[in-house]
Amino acid sequence: MNRTALKNYAPQARRDFIQAMTDRAAFYGITAKKVESMTVKGDVVVIGGREYPKAIADKRTRLEERIQRDGFNQTIDAVAYSWFNRFVALRYMELHGYLEHGYRVLSHPEGKPFAEILEHAEHLDLPTLDKSTVIDLKLAGNKENELYRLLLLAQCNALHASMPFLFEEINDETELLLPEGLLNSDSLIRKLVDGIAEEDWEKVEIIGWLYQYFISEKKDEVIGSVVASEDIPAATQLFTPNWIVRYLVQNTLGRKWLATYPESSIRGQMEFYIEPAEQEPEVQAKLKEITPESLNPEDITFLDPACGSGHILVEAYDLFKAIYQERGYRTKDIPALILQKNLFGFEIDDRAAQLAMFALLMKARADDRRILDSKGQPNIVCFVEGKGLNPADLAIAINQDAGGISSGNVSQFDIGELVELFEHAKTFGSLIQVPPSLGNKLEAIEARLNLVESGDGFAWRSLKHFPALVKQANFLNSKYDVVVANPPYIGNKYLAPVLKAFLKENYFGFEKDLFSAFIIRDISLSKQGGELGFMSPFVWMFISSYEELRQQIINKSCLSTLVQLEYSGFDGATVPICTYTMTNMISSDFKGSFIKLSDFKGSDEQAPKTLEAIQNKKCGWFFEAKPSDFKKIPGSPIAYWFSPRVIENYRLPPLADRFFSDGLTKTGNNSKYLRVWWEIDGRKVHDYELYRACQKGGDFRKYYRKSDWVIKWDQKSRKHYRSDHVARISPEYLWEKCGITWTKISSSFPSFRILEKYDIAETGGPAIFPKNDEDLEVGIGFLNSSVVTYFLNALSPTLNFQTNDMLKLPASFDENLIPKIKPLVSKIVDCLKEADSDLETDK
Repeated sequence: MNRTALKNYAPQARRDFIQAMTDRAAFYGITAKKVESMTVKGDVVVIGGREYPKAIADKRTRLEERIQRDGFNQTIDAVAYSWFNRFVALRYMELHGYLEHGYRVLSHPEGKPFAEILEHAEHLDLPTLDKSTVIDLKLAGNKENELYRLLLLAQCNALHASMPFLFEEINDETELLLPEGLLNSDSLIRKLVDGIAEEDWEKVEIIGWLYQYFISEKKDEVIGSVVASEDIPAATQLFTPNWIVRYLVQNTLGRKWLATYPESSIRGQMEFYIEPAEQEPEVQAKLKEITPESLNPEDITFLDPACGSGHILVEAYDLFKAIYQERGYRTKDIPALILQKNLFGFEIDDRAAQLAMFALLMKARADDRRILDSKGQPNIVCFVEGKGLNPADLAIAINQDAGGISSGNVSQFDIGELVELFEHAKTFGSLIQVPPSLGNKLEAIEARLNLVESGDGFAWRSLKHFPALVKQANFLNSKYDVVVANPPYIGNKYLAPVLKAFLKENYFGFEKDLFSAFIIRDISLSKQGGELGFMSPFVWMFISSYEELRQQIINKSCLSTLVQLEYSGFDGATVPICTYTMTNMISSDFKGSFIKLSDFKGSDEQAPKTLEAIQNKKCGWFFEAKPSDFKKIPGSPIAYWFSPRVIENYRLPPLADRFFSDGLTKTGNNSKYLRVWWEIDGRKVHDYELYRACQKGGDFRKYYRKSDWVIKWDQKSRKHYRSDHVARISPEYLWEKCGITWTKISSSFPSFRILEKYDIAETGGPAIFPKNDEDLEVGIGFLNSSVVTYFLNALSPTLNFQTNDMLKLPASFDENLIPKIKPLVSKIVDCLKEADSDLETDK
């Protein structure tokens, strides 16, 4: 697949589709700034002084209402997305021969500049297509665009029966915005056909990549600021590379199957499967308890709780297919079973969910040509919100039948609770937890809905989307055998207030990032003994602010496998990534398998080196470790590569026994209070009551570095640091105390330097201070040693070096060596000071 071509096509396609829809809306008198009034006059409607066929009136009214509800830009964007999805689906289906009539709808097999369907228009038998109109238009000889539009809409309507989620009955506002001139050489359709080679459509994976690139510019627009609810999909959805998806599926679903059937032939199909480590007898006994003696493929449930365009589910489909085949099922029966019984997905974005369902149906269609004729749909829930539903009206509709009020009624209170639960469903998604009291009533509510559906049609229609709320509540209230996700990543400071408040109330301690809350939620969605798989930033493995998440993972489940990618190892991600699998079982002595790819730069190296490690565990970057080892290290970082000998060092006293930190100075306005020192009058720069040297990080330099910065230190400035709600000032007793400073955020490992008397440490250059001044030099020497660099690789591999990271370091100073080390460090500092004095800027 030529991903470069997809990357070049899709962002421009989004702009083209949005512009085309915007122009079409303007044609009907609707712009972002104004909506022209519409008047019906006989067989026509008048908009802005122009006459239009009366048939467009209802569609135009619905478009107005939608824009009033959702806003102009959001409506145009959604309709553009819908037509893009439909064209992509038609293109995939025509190239794979999945259209019943056998003709291409968007292109011609001989490369002619028009669609093959035009040549056979009079022979088509499509719902809503009037043959006499088709013949008249074809005989006219000059109405090809009008004829093609008619055929295209008829084709979309024909697909409604099998794919209603993607091809709604095209008689609504989306039809109104379909552009004219679809046969033109610069049309949306022609650009799609010409922009992507036919061979790139071979695998359904293309759907996901097109989706990611289509929203890429929107993603860039919203990243770095507070993300509105409607922008969460664009900000968070990331198409997972195929090798990582295979690794996740094979080490969760595949692992579950092989645990029961270790001799299964599917092992040979799973190249990213990691053979479990040999466990101690106690762990083996626990594994035996949770491993069933037999498995029925039809009973295994697999959930992706943030499924996006469905890449993970599509890969799971293939493995389920292999499992069914091994158990002797008929090939034609397998696709429907997988869609109906095995695969489940949750999604907040309608358009992504459309593509996920389409991708799964295309996988099934490749194995069963009649699958599109069935009414079975993939079990993908695109969340529906409860906004606008009135519990009192719903109670009347639900509890009513031909004989009036029947027994088994559903209370208005229960209905209201369900409606309220999903008020922000498109923001909270699968993080929503169904209260047990409500979960116990879902079966009765569903039974009552079934009675209404089989009775009064009007009553059923008046329920609107309440049945969808019941369905998604049932799915959220279930537990699954396998849960695999690439959860959304948004840091807490970029969350919309309503989402931030929700996380604080429901996921306290795990609200640092959205992915953290998702991991906790997904563990609760899995059965005891279930398998879980994730791809996420690897910050949770080390950073102190994720310690509670770490503790939850290593204390409440078992890390079975983990692959830590190199910083640039994921093409398209802006954060360092890891991917890992877990078993929902508690055992501190469970030994997991870990692959460390930090020495292999670039995305192209990650998959091959992972395979090499799987095939050769002695490669040097494959490790085995257990939670009980992590717990021996302060903060429990997932330092899986630490040997027992290294871990033993943590029995030593921490550096905090000899050093401390007591706050840093923060100006609250650096442009006002910080200066490079040569900007200051030389007579004032050495007046410590007016200015102080300010250590705020800087380039790599061990032992000593003269700061270029000074901070205002007059009484007025110091008063500001104390009183301003953003600023702060270090305690006065530290103003003339020597310490150790370093650069907080670095592109490499830190270099530790002396913080001299009268110097002030700022947030970019944190500092620690010796409890005994005699320890200063030996502390600097210790921190600059290769041993500390090794330890910091575990405590802070993200290269963000916090004060607590330093104070947790195991440190045992040999009192006999201190007298020898102290003069050596002092001499190094003096030499560096002398070298700095020769700099031109130091004159």
